[in-house]
Amino acid sequence: MTTARRTSYGVKGAPYAFLVPAAVLFALFFALPIGYAVWLSFHKVRVSGLGLGSGARKEVWAGPENYTDALTDSELVHGALRVLGYGCIVVPVMLGLALLFALMLDSEKVRLAPFTRLAIFLPYAVPGVVAALLWGFLYLPDVSPFFYVLGKLGLPQPDLLDGGPLYLALSNIAVWGGTGFNMIVIYTSLRAIPAEVHEAAKLDGATPLQTALRIKIPMVAPSLVLTFFFSIIATLQVFNEPTTLKPLTNSVSTTWSPLMKVHRDAFGTGDVYQAAAEAVIIALATLVLSFGFLRAANRRNRQEAAS
Repeated sequence: MTTARRTSYGVKGAPYAFLVPAAVLFALFFALPIGYAVWLSFHKVRVSGLGLGSGARKEVWAGPENYTDALTDSELVHGALRVLGYGCIVVPVMLGLALLFALMLDSEKVRLAPFTRLAIFLPYAVPGVVAALLWGFLYLPDVSPFFYVLGKLGLPQPDLLDGGPLYLALSNIAVWGGTGFNMIVIYTSLRAIPAEVHEAAKLDGATPLQTALRIKIPMVAPSLVLTFFFSIIATLQVFNEPTTLKPLTNSVSTTWSPLMKVHRDAFGTGDVYQAAAEAVIIALATLVLSFGFLRAANRRNRQEAAS
């Protein structure tokens, strides 16, 4: 009887034993750093006298002071506005192209589908820093082959790294690198649509365009929601593209995006406490926007199901 109980306990405890490594890694590399960042955000360094000698610099409780300073910091606010404008370009263009490419690949008349899928997805495999460097040199008039061709044709040579065109230049890098991943997600959902649905649409006389608009797109709506969710998170955390292009232009400041502001405060000015508060604010904003979007999408799905 005792042996049977031990065997039963061993079988019931096996799943938890498999979860232990993942739980330990989650705690060490995710939960613990987040907790430490939150702890830092409520502290600051108090300097006594000239700040010389032991005990002249002391870590003290600051309460919400760092958060108040961050929320009233014009650089952080302007960085958030720049990212908002950047996201208004990146998200609709990237998801629109991903959906268009997925629908084209799902068409019966498409040729060389495996090669086309690989060609569209391949930019996603290029690291973000490498992609930003490649496009950065293509944007420079002195080394870009595009500017050379435009000059030979007598056409205007716009400065893509200054003013308004900078948003388009940064957005192009993100769209070029992220469209392939989103296309694969949507395309996988399209391939999961039962063949009977396509056959029924043909029997009803639906054209390929009508099939795409009235059947395919509504049926892959969950995938569109998922890709939109990922795109919002990636947009709010934009860092690689502007940081990589910064040495090539004076139009990108060290606080162009909120994450660049966090990096500048933490490693440039050495104020890790203010940087921690800013990082927590960015994380909370991402959480609120993501949760709000998912809740709105779920509410709409329930309304459509009820109707």
